[in-house]
Amino acid sequence: MSALRRVRKYFISSQVYEALRPLFFLTFLYGLTPFHVVRKKMGESYLKMSCFGVFNIFIYICLCGFCYISSLRQGESIVGYFFRTEISSIGDRLQIFNGLIAGAVIYTSAILKRCKLLGTLTILHSLDTNFSNIGVRVKYSRIFRYSILVLVFKLLILGVYFVGVFRLLVSLDVTPSFCVCMTFFLQHSVVSIAICLFCVIAFSFERRLSIINQVLKNLAHQWDNRSLKAVTQKQRSLQCLDSFSMYTIVTKDPAEIIQESMEIHHLICEAAATANKYFTYQLLTIISIAFLIIVFDAYYVLETLLGKSKRESKFKTVEFVTFFSCQMILYLIAIISIVEGSNRAIKKSEKTGGIVHSLMNKTKSAEVKEKLQQFSMQLMHLKISFTAAGLFNIDRTLYFTISGALTTYLIILLQFTSNSPNNGYGSGYPCCENYNNITNHTL
Repeated sequence: MSALRRVRKYFISSQVYEALRPLFFLTFLYGLTPFHVVRKKMGESYLKMSCFGVFNIFIYICLCGFCYISSLRQGESIVGYFFRTEISSIGDRLQIFNGLIAGAVIYTSAILKRCKLLGTLTILHSLDTNFSNIGVRVKYSRIFRYSILVLVFKLLILGVYFVGVFRLLVSLDVTPSFCVCMTFFLQHSVVSIAICLFCVIAFSFERRLSIINQVLKNLAHQWDNRSLKAVTQKQRSLQCLDSFSMYTIVTKDPAEIIQESMEIHHLICEAAATANKYFTYQLLTIISIAFLIIVFDAYYVLETLLGKSKRESKFKTVEFVTFFSCQMILYLIAIISIVEGSNRAIKKSEKTGGIVHSLMNKTKSAEVKEKLQQFSMQLMHLKISFTAAGLFNIDRTLYFTISGALTTYLIILLQFTSNSPNNGYGSGYPCCENYNNITNHTL
């Protein structure tokens, strides 16, 4: 039992920064944040920016820039080792170029927008005081376990994928160059860890919104049971039981509880808006590169399975299809992780409105009803949302948008292949020749 307790102790956290320690250790190591978690002598933790962290980011920027530009100039890539066609060459260059932009945006955001991330975490840390005012003590063990689970899941998938790819290349005496290895490794790993950071921050919003919803639900439950007699009388209030996150034993007036909940909701929305400013361009570039890779990988797989491919490659069809299918699944998981992390926080926020209006229908106190009306107005004007540079919202509607665009581009690529005389594998560019013929005919 003592050994089990010692193990459990490593998965229990009582502070917001302590819960994020493993995540920030990894982001600090990869140069995605210049912060690392430091513990004071009194036991309290905080984020500290170091000169090494800033220097580490510049090292990664230079390394990524050198490797991507070198790969682009030499025309080398992991995909190029499997087969090379006109369309695959275009896809490779687009992926390398997009990867270069994604790396530049992610690492530039880590420097220029570091205050946004720090501001978000500062607000989350200050929410502890507000929650204590309504008798809620936040426990961060669930957030800590979630961050560990997300990191282990992502690193495990990446580890298996990297080992499988490089063993496959070595088995056929293919030795990738240093720049190709670095671009391949950094592109996948940096994107995955950046997604982990976003998912954990979004989960932090979700947990706090769940606490507010549970507080209001328990208030409504006590009203249903007529456990509250007069609003002006001080009485024993909420007993919110959530073994993962909170407990409550406090005497409060319902109007004070609702007022405090309004302030907490306002702070959560402010923190979410600040986090969106930090992640917005990162999410845009990650989703863009994921979509591009999915389109070309799906095209390569479909072309092979439909028997339209006349590729010349050392790899068997099974190995070929497995590689591109795994890479496609890897980036499908990336998009799903982003969308679901954002969607869960948004849905929790939307539930608050229904609970508030339920309380408005049940209360008979003019003071409480006025507070609930103010809360309702606040919910109308303050909403949690995540966007990709304001171009589109990151929620489940994105699945439909991506599916439609993916289908369209796959049809176009397959038509180029079927219409070209030698299926797009000649020395020229048949798609360009067809376009020139159409242009000349029109003129």
